[in-house]
Amino acid sequence: MTPEFTVREADWERDRRALRDVRTRVFVEEQDVPPDLEWDGLDAQCVHMLATAGGIPVGTGRLAPDGHIGRMAVVADWRGCGVGQALLEALMAAARERGHSHCRLNAQISAMGFYKRFGFEPHGVDFMEAGIVHRAMTHEFKR
Repeated sequence: MTPEFTVREADWERDRRALRDVRTRVFVEEQDVPPDLEWDGLDAQCVHMLATAGGIPVGTGRLAPDGHIGRMAVVADWRGCGVGQALLEALMAAARERGHSHCRLNAQISAMGFYKRFGFEPHGVDFMEAGIVHRAMTHEFKR
């Protein structure tokens, strides 16, 4: 039985604490991303999605105004339960609703297979971001 969770569009001002909690746990504590890199000052301009289970934040992701999906994070106990998929689908839908012809992201190499399942194609060369190897990926929306 898959545990139950919900995904909704979040408001950065109202939901900042929950969004920051997930990202701090995953990126800063688990992956050792320096806090000054994680908190880049762009959050107020982005569309955020928040996954919760029983009112507890378990995942998040954001869509920048230019169609860049980022800060996808799911707490360890909820990985493999469909939270990442639901977040990504919600962010892609938000990009499409906002008139983007495509969306892009910088995937951690270990997560490229996940993004490929949703039609993202890698391009360019591997690069380091926050001390972690990444590759750029793009998804073109069908017209």
